[in-house]
Amino acid sequence: MDDLIFVGPVDLEAELDSLAKRYKSAGGLGMDILNLVGSQADGLIDGLPKPVAERLNEVTRLALIQAMNAASVSRKAVPDQAGWLNRTVSAAMGAAGGFGGLPTALAELPVTTTLLLRVIEGVAVQNRFDPTAESVRFDCVQVFASAGPLSHDDGADIAFLSARLGMSGLAMNTLVARVAPKLATVLGQKLGAQAIPILGAAAGAATNYAYTKYYEEMAHVQFGLRRLAIDADRDPQALIEDFTTRLDRLR
Repeated sequence: MDDLIFVGPVDLEAELDSLAKRYKSAGGLGMDILNLVGSQADGLIDGLPKPVAERLNEVTRLALIQAMNAASVSRKAVPDQAGWLNRTVSAAMGAAGGFGGLPTALAELPVTTTLLLRVIEGVAVQNRFDPTAESVRFDCVQVFASAGPLSHDDGADIAFLSARLGMSGLAMNTLVARVAPKLATVLGQKLGAQAIPILGAAAGAATNYAYTKYYEEMAHVQFGLRRLAIDADRDPQALIEDFTTRLDRLR
């Protein structure tokens, strides 16, 4: 699947516009859903206990490594699911994690990370890429570099589309180390929401739903551009520049 076959003429302009709109619309979802349960995104990490906040990067790095292994194994037993079902399952997991407060939320974190990675891999398959290929696995992890739906900086996340490093084990370890702090911020906001008394379960469901939808959209952008570069026979970096120009027009 990693080597795509020719699929006929491509409407490059329409495809790029569609991906730019998808990227633009994804970021606002998280705050909209969080507001429905009456919580605010700002300051959620500040509310975490100091020992948890201090270890967040390392916990996230380990969760991401565990998720990479678990996602690959699970593909042999569980097929990819529809987006709505992934979001529903993720919301249920978030509710369960938030029901018991911070302890259960911490226990649920690696499971949610695995689900998110499976969702991203599923989008890669939709775009006719093989999720077992090293380059595709690299791109799946790279999607997590797109911060999260609670990010207020529309411009900072575009770096996740940049050209990947060499496909060595060292490169993957380097990528995980680079992505983990950004993902830690996202998961820290999630943990902070789940730790809120009474609203923990509702906030956990809302954040999980929002994050699953967000990373699914970012995966569509990542792999949509990669597929488009092949189908339209365009230089990937030049295509990203065209894509960025369209984003600027939408802001």
